[in-house]
Amino acid sequence: MRSVSTRELYEAKNLARVSEYLASKPDIEFNPENMLLLHQMQIGGIDDAIAGRFRKQHEYVRVGSHIAPAPEHVEQLIESAITDYDSEHTRYFLERISIFHLEFERIHPFCDGNGRIGRVLINLQLTKLGYPQLIIRNKGKADHYYPAFQAYQDDRKTTLLDRTLSLALIESLHKRLAYLKGLEIIDLADYAKSTDQSTSTLLNAARRQTIPAFREKGVWKIGR
Repeated sequence: MRSVSTRELYEAKNLARVSEYLASKPDIEFNPENMLLLHQMQIGGIDDAIAGRFRKQHEYVRVGSHIAPAPEHVEQLIESAITDYDSEHTRYFLERISIFHLEFERIHPFCDGNGRIGRVLINLQLTKLGYPQLIIRNKGKADHYYPAFQAYQDDRKTTLLDRTLSLALIESLHKRLAYLKGLEIIDLADYAKSTDQSTSTLLNAARRQTIPAFREKGVWKIGR
C-alpha cells in the first residue's frame, strides 16, 4: 500500500470541505472573490502564505514549456475569462466550461493549487447550472485531460477536455440516479455474473458510459 504524505491528507480533507461547501451554496457567485475564497479553503493549512490570493509581483510560474502570464496581468485576465464565460450563450455548456478551464490553467493565477482549484471551479459552474459535481480521476488523466492543455495551447481545440468532462458528468448522473431510484448497488463484476456477460465487455462499456455504471472508491458499480 502506498504511504500518504501529510500534505496529501490535508489536500483530501480540504477538498472534501470545499465540495461540501459548493453543494450547500448552489447560488454562489462565479467571481474572483469566490475563487480566492475556495483557494483559501483548499490551500489553507498547507501553505498559508499563498492561500487565498493570486500571484504577486515576481511570482512567475512555468509548467513544462508553458510560461504563465506575468503576475501583474493575472487579475485582469481572470476577469476577462469570467466575462467571456458569462457572455457566451451560443456554445454547449460543457464546451463553455472547457474553454474557461483551459484558459484558467493557461493563466495559472495561483502560486500553487491551480489544477485542484481549476477542477473545483468546474464543479462550481456545474452546481450553478443544477448538475451534480464530477470527478476527474488521477487514473486516466494522461489519456485525455493533460493532452487537452497542449491541444488548446497549439490551436485552441477543446475536444479532448469536452470528452473528459462529458464522460465524468454522465458517470456522476448515473450514480445520482441509481441512488435516487433506490436501486440495489452492486459491483459490476457481480452484475456481469448475474447477467452472464463478460466483465471485460461491461468494463469497456462503463468507461465509455454506454451503460449506467459509476465508480465508488475506484470500483465500478451499477444499480439494478
